[in-house]
Amino acid sequence: MKARSLVFDLFGDYLRYRGGSARLRTLIALMDCFDVPEPTVRVVVTRLRSEGWLASTRDGRETVYALTDTAWELLDEGRDRIFARAKGPWDGHWHMVIYSVPESERALREQLRKRLAWLGFGSLASGVWLSPHDRVGQVRASFAEHPVVRIDAFRAKSEGLAADQDMAARAWDLNRLNQDYVDLLARYRPQVLEYRAGERHGRAALVERTRLIHDYRLFPFRDPDLPPELLPAGWSGRAAHEVFLEAHGLLRGPAEAYVDELVSESGRP
Repeated sequence: MKARSLVFDLFGDYLRYRGGSARLRTLIALMDCFDVPEPTVRVVVTRLRSEGWLASTRDGRETVYALTDTAWELLDEGRDRIFARAKGPWDGHWHMVIYSVPESERALREQLRKRLAWLGFGSLASGVWLSPHDRVGQVRASFAEHPVVRIDAFRAKSEGLAADQDMAARAWDLNRLNQDYVDLLARYRPQVLEYRAGERHGRAALVERTRLIHDYRLFPFRDPDLPPELLPAGWSGRAAHEVFLEAHGLLRGPAEAYVDELVSESGRP
């Protein structure tokens, strides 16, 4: 787990519910749980502040840090993608995006591709992305300030379910994704039994809950949350999501209790 990611995780899962800010010494104490040394913490928070993710104020001789509005927006969107799943039946329509970006704007094109993937779009062909969910507005909003990015959107139906399944199989590597879900279940299902028995406390609960989020957070980049009729047989994604939610909830109490202890010892802002 990278130090900068840990800062976001600690604010998003714990510090946001404890005033939304933390003294530097509190962050140092929390990061120590993950064996991140104090000098590294100081470097990371300085960089995050210079990049516009953290804001700092002075409280006497101490520095207090809080996430900026931009950082909170990023966290909230990420939380929705990690925890939420599409509800209701699929209407059978695909939402397609066809884009063009000048060759001189390669970095911008890569940003667009990452954004499309994050929102659950899959690449059907060069410059052609599709999703069963209507998130075209979010794509447009993300690049509204970049007029060189041209986005054309369509809402369409295929020739039938067989064609839909074929497009899904081509736009996403569902078999590889499913195997990774199987591996995740193999790792965390046995631990859930221990969490139910209350066998994690203090530092261990905090570390394991954060590692759980770290292990699961990349799946929304790859999983388009397809309707059941488009998924291959034996799909493990929903089961993995349920195990993730249960483990995350079971570890919440002991993890938060330990965070409260560290915050109390280091002093609230």
